[in-house]
Amino acid sequence: HKTYPVPAIESEYSLWTREPENEMFDVVDELGIGFIAFSPLGRGFLTSTLKQLADLPPDDLRRSYPRFTEENFNKNRALLAPLEEIARELDVSAAQVSLAWVLHQREFIVPIPGTKRQRYLDQNAAAAEISISPEILARLNRAMPVGIAAGPRHGDVEMHRMNR
Repeated sequence: HKTYPVPAIESEYSLWTREPENEMFDVVDELGIGFIAFSPLGRGFLTSTLKQLADLPPDDLRRSYPRFTEENFNKNRALLAPLEEIARELDVSAAQVSLAWVLHQREFIVPIPGTKRQRYLDQNAAAAEISISPEILARLNRAMPVGIAAGPRHGDVEMHRMNR
C-alpha cells in the first residue's frame, strides 16, 4: 500500500461469511481502502428461496461447495429462521434484509450481488433504502455470528486452484 495505494479489495462477505470482520476491516478502514463484498447473498442461500438441496439443478456449481452438501445444507437451512422472521417483520425479502445488513456494517463496503433476473435486480437495489434498527442488527448478529455456517466456503479442490 505504501508503494502503490490499493483502492479496494474484494472478498466474500455476508451474514454467513463474516471472517473479513476479524481479518481485514480495521486495516481497510485505517488505510482508506474500499471493500467490495462478493456473494453478499451467500451464493443465493440467504435469499431463503432454496428450501431443499433438490431445488438446485444437478449441474449447479454450488453443489460442489461444502456448504451445499446434503448434511451442511440442512444445518445451514435451519439458520435462516431468524432472517426469515425479520424479513416478515420488515415486509421485505430475506435477500433484502441480507443486503441491508451488509450495507449497515461499514461505510466502505460495497456489495455486488449477482442476479439473472430484472425483478431481483430491482429488489437488490431497493435494499439500499431499508433502514435496519440497532435492535434488528443485534438480532441478526446473534443469529449468525462469525463461523456459524456449516462447512467451509470452498473445498480442497477449489482452494488448490486458488493457491496456484
